Amino acid sequence: MRQLVVIGNGMVGHRLVEAVLDRDPDGTWQITVLGEEPRPAYDRVSLSTYFDGATETDLRMPDLSATGNVELRLGQRATGIDTESRTVTTSTGDTLNYDALVLATGSSPFVPPVPGHDLDLCHVYRTIDDLDAISEAARGARTGVVIGGGLLGLEAANALRLLGLQAHVVEMAPWLMPRQVDEGGGALLGHLVEETGVRVHTGAALSAIEPGDEHAARVRLGEDHIDTDMVVFSVGIRPRDEIAHTAGLRMGPRGGVAVDATCRTSDPAIYAVGECASAAGTVYGLVAPGNAMAEVVADQLAGGEATFTGADTSTKLKLLGVDVASFGDCHCETPGALEVVLNDPPGRRYAKLVVSDDASTLLGGILVGDASAYAGLRPLVGHQLPGDPLELIAPAREGGGGLGVDALPDEAQVCSCHAVTKGTIHSAIADGNDDVGSLKSCTKAGTGCGSCVPMLKKLLTSAGVEQSNALCEHFTHSRAELVEIVLSTGITTFSELIAKHGTGGRGCDICKPAVASILASVDGGHILEGEQAALQDTNDHFLANLQRNGTYSVVPRIPGGEITPDKLIVIGEVARDFGLYTKITGGQRIDLFGARVEQLPAIWGRLVEAGFESGHAYGKALRTVKSCVGTTWCRYGVQDSVAMAIELELRYRGLRSPHKIKAAVSGCARECAEARSKDFGIIATENGWNLYVGGNGGFNPRHAQLLASDLDSATLVRYIDRFLVFYTRTADRLQRTAAWIEDMEGGLDHLRSVIVDDSLGIAAELERAMDRHVSNYSDEWRGVLEDPDKLARFVSFANAPETPDPTITFDTERDQPVPAGPVPLGMPETPPATSGSGPTETPHPNPREA
Repeated sequence: MRQLVVIGNGMVGHRLVEAVLDRDPDGTWQITVLGEEPRPAYDRVSLSTYFDGATETDLRMPDLSATGNVELRLGQRATGIDTESRTVTTSTGDTLNYDALVLATGSSPFVPPVPGHDLDLCHVYRTIDDLDAISEAARGARTGVVIGGGLLGLEAANALRLLGLQAHVVEMAPWLMPRQVDEGGGALLGHLVEETGVRVHTGAALSAIEPGDEHAARVRLGEDHIDTDMVVFSVGIRPRDEIAHTAGLRMGPRGGVAVDATCRTSDPAIYAVGECASAAGTVYGLVAPGNAMAEVVADQLAGGEATFTGADTSTKLKLLGVDVASFGDCHCETPGALEVVLNDPPGRRYAKLVVSDDASTLLGGILVGDASAYAGLRPLVGHQLPGDPLELIAPAREGGGGLGVDALPDEAQVCSCHAVTKGTIHSAIADGNDDVGSLKSCTKAGTGCGSCVPMLKKLLTSAGVEQSNALCEHFTHSRAELVEIVLSTGITTFSELIAKHGTGGRGCDICKPAVASILASVDGGHILEGEQAALQDTNDHFLANLQRNGTYSVVPRIPGGEITPDKLIVIGEVARDFGLYTKITGGQRIDLFGARVEQLPAIWGRLVEAGFESGHAYGKALRTVKSCVGTTWCRYGVQDSVAMAIELELRYRGLRSPHKIKAAVSGCARECAEARSKDFGIIATENGWNLYVGGNGGFNPRHAQLLASDLDSATLVRYIDRFLVFYTRTADRLQRTAAWIEDMEGGLDHLRSVIVDDSLGIAAELERAMDRHVSNYSDEWRGVLEDPDKLARFVSFANAPETPDPTITFDTERDQPVPAGPVPLGMPETPPATSGSGPTETPHPNPREA
């Protein structure tokens, strides 16, 4: 048996071992992997999710040591290589013999040697240990500065934001992500990033970090400065090539171990892959090229002739909720190349295609704000365009649009992470791999960054494979089909539904909340009544939103944002008496944060007595109907937007739906209520109301589209009734209205025919369903306060109901209580034990989807 030693247990080192095992079914190679970190390989691409609830286990890559041919030595660093005796010495004093050696040592963060760079408050963003250190330093901190506005810099800024800090990003270039986007894309990116609350400083050079006064430090940017409590460096990487240099291996011109087309170094028994390798003078800082190198080395070790001729450096990411993608020659460096640009700041999107001088071949592109075209465009790089370049990036027409998979040639790469072509996918489908999971297993497409998964689904559909719309393993039906079953059978419990129409079992965290929503929207019973209570996720379980430190929010409904002085006083008194943080939100509500579970009934008792009711900020339901001041006060108003907003919010309050619903009413075309960013929005005209639908904020913003114009008030309400019930009954689980319309065959045109023209003949039933909802509405919190059994679940500790949770502590900022520190990483997301009962005792799902 031959000995293979791999130095490095990162993503590329892991991929190398995986590729060798794939090609070595007879166990020719005994593989020893040296990992410097004390933990197995994990997904660095998804590192930012660590601050959003993912655990180390969630990030961990598959265990390869179970094969028996792989020995993983964690916390053991290689300290020397003897090329003559072909041995590696380790930090524990061991000596390992090798027949072949692969360097996968990766890179280290570069920290500019400015004065103060070595202060204790300075950190880097590279490993899980780094993230733990950042999390610990964030306790009690208020402000953080990230030096570097590239990919990792923006991820680090998002991490600080998730930890509750005011985040600043400092970038020396004139715009963010200068390697991936051009000036136009960078301008929009900067604007969208600042909308998230992160402050952007471009064209700014760091000169020093000094001890501060009110804050821990002062970051000097020439004549300007930022006061901060911590600094995170993310300005680039340096290849980890020290051990190779000491061993006498040839280095690349810009660092890194020089390798040839087979990824061999100057010693024929030693290979190098990933960020420590210099291929043709280039050090690649992305996972996809590293994976391509790993495949080449694995093929070489198996006796093959594969070579590395460069790699796709395309990237598609969601940074701070903003979609960004670049591919091919995105900076138009090819001689004679032309640029086709669509710059739409109001639409929050920027797109550029780089094409050949005759505009027939796609060379590259940039997408910011809306990267939905990426999956279809990136595989076309180097191939003939199927049509007018501008049409490929223009906003999708009503009813769909975009580039179809049939336009892609077979040699086009669908998955750049693992270099999988459309032809390979088609062959796998022909061999019987008829779902995304099996395609991932046999081709590895979709197992890297995941951006190609939508394309895999389209290729399956194009090949005539019918896609399953099953809700989960317990129901072969879709959510819309389950709605029809419940409506036609009168079933009112989950246990009856799964017994008669499921596949067995007790359900899961996918089907239980989905069925709970269906039953609530159809039957209208209290969500904490009987068996229903055990189906709810964490937020619905306590009728409040779980916050990062384990406390809950209290959000009373304020229809249309209109409130009396007496009610304002009550909210202030409740916040004062219970020590709650108060915040006036963009949805025209006053949110109260920091309530412990056992405090919730007492708080709501006082609010309900004062005339407030639940604002449903915790549920997949109607949240708010925002309004401007309309004709009541504004000299531009042409309709009474406040009265309409109040009428609609009171009509649709408590409506349970596949996802949360937000709405707004603007009193004139000046659009002060931002109605076109809502699931449904109304804009007043001189002749009535214009109704817009399918706008969403959040991670993938959409502008709402015009459904009907110049409606009188009664017709407007009828159309909204139909729209909301149709959405509630036909949308998929957790599908926002924008995605629902986009996925609908016929798109907005079909929706208009159903809602306005009654093409399906169901308008009357949709209106009756909404009338039933309005008639049956009752405030959920009042229902809890009037029922001792429901009240019994609101305790922090089942065996000591009056005892507050001792882990919850507060500091004070701006004269308000705030969490004493961020939620500890790995904090359990299940609610405290309660006395509730139901068909299952499985933990409640993650509340972050609320």
